[in-house]
Amino acid sequence: MTLQSERTTVKRMDERAEYDREAINAIIDASFLCHVGIVVNDSPIVIPTLHARMGDHLLLHGSPASRMLRAAKTQEVAVSITLVDGFVLARSALHHSMNYRSVTIVGQPEVVPTEEKAAALDILVEHLTPGRIPFLRPMLDSEVRATTVLRLPIEEASAKIRTGAPGDEEEDYDLPIWAGVVPVSTSYGPPETDPAMRSEQPIPDHVTNFGQASTVGRNL
Repeated sequence: MTLQSERTTVKRMDERAEYDREAINAIIDASFLCHVGIVVNDSPIVIPTLHARMGDHLLLHGSPASRMLRAAKTQEVAVSITLVDGFVLARSALHHSMNYRSVTIVGQPEVVPTEEKAAALDILVEHLTPGRIPFLRPMLDSEVRATTVLRLPIEEASAKIRTGAPGDEEEDYDLPIWAGVVPVSTSYGPPETDPAMRSEQPIPDHVTNFGQASTVGRNL
């Protein structure tokens, strides 16, 4: 299914565009941070926030006092997600670039009903910290009520992807200049136990193996 619309059609370097839902979902799932563009008091603003995917919707959450969430209830938003995979070092400054995967989504978010909020919040927690939910106490009703959750339909979206080596001018390939790609990856350090813990607890496997077990990249 294509998610292409007039608003999401890539105009520049359109050979890098993808409009397939599967490709777009894969990038959403491989990330945990998005940027949400809104208009507040006639002024545009972009706010970073955590996200997760629930089927064909992007989940956003936060305090009911959040200006981003309050604005998003009443207007269309634009959401951007970008993963940087490498720095592309060419033989000329002009052709330096990045290897990346990005997604843009536009649409009108809707409020997740109260009876569905706890499940949506569980999806958010599992996306960010896989395997964590069974170790937590159940959320209190007051905590669920104190959180706003929005879902944005993933119906108008596009992906833009760059991979591979530099694209230099043909005459520059004979120059004695190193060119190539410096890969970029995310790494996780060893867990640091909360000094306020009142009993000695072993570090759970899902924490010890956090980088390997991350749902970032998983299909929810």
